[in-house]
Amino acid sequence: MVSGPSGSGKNRVISEVMKVTHGLSYSVSATTRQKRPGERNGVNYHFVSLDKFQDMIRQDGLLEYAEVYGNFYGTPRKPVEDVLAAGEDVILDLDVQGALQIGERCPDAVLVFLLPPSIAELERRIRSRGTDDEVTIQRRMNSALREISALSQYTYAIVNDELEDAVRTLAAIIEAERCRTSRFVRASSDEMSSQSNRE
Repeated sequence: MVSGPSGSGKNRVISEVMKVTHGLSYSVSATTRQKRPGERNGVNYHFVSLDKFQDMIRQDGLLEYAEVYGNFYGTPRKPVEDVLAAGEDVILDLDVQGALQIGERCPDAVLVFLLPPSIAELERRIRSRGTDDEVTIQRRMNSALREISALSQYTYAIVNDELEDAVRTLAAIIEAERCRTSRFVRASSDEMSSQSNRE
């Protein structure tokens, strides 16, 4: 799970690491917000009605969910579980609230926080988009400070100063996590259990 404040560059870093890392799938979140120009259903988000989203909550169909600026966002459970069952890894782009929810439910989850080089640079990036008014910019900055305060609850932190360096570091974290002995021990136990059941 990759988190970071608006303007930290999460989308770009995740997009680039997907190109250089084998066996890695991207989890597409569900949301009740309206589709923006250029966005595609099932690619950027699963765009659903509020009623549909509430049904997913009631049926335990979400690994996590949160309300952000009046819209709901959540991670559909089944696609993630299907990818994991196939032996691949899943990368999720989540806010702090969602990442910590999954971290509690899934002890093996790896939480990575993407930081800007500085608060001043973060504000510069947000302003350079030219899409937000002053009230929205200040709201994003206040939200960023709250999110950064949760840093100690994450497994890793990456400073996104140079894109290539951040991508290389995230790819290295993924590879290192795949080499944890606990993953091999668990895989061996699962295989032995499966063989015992067949006998």
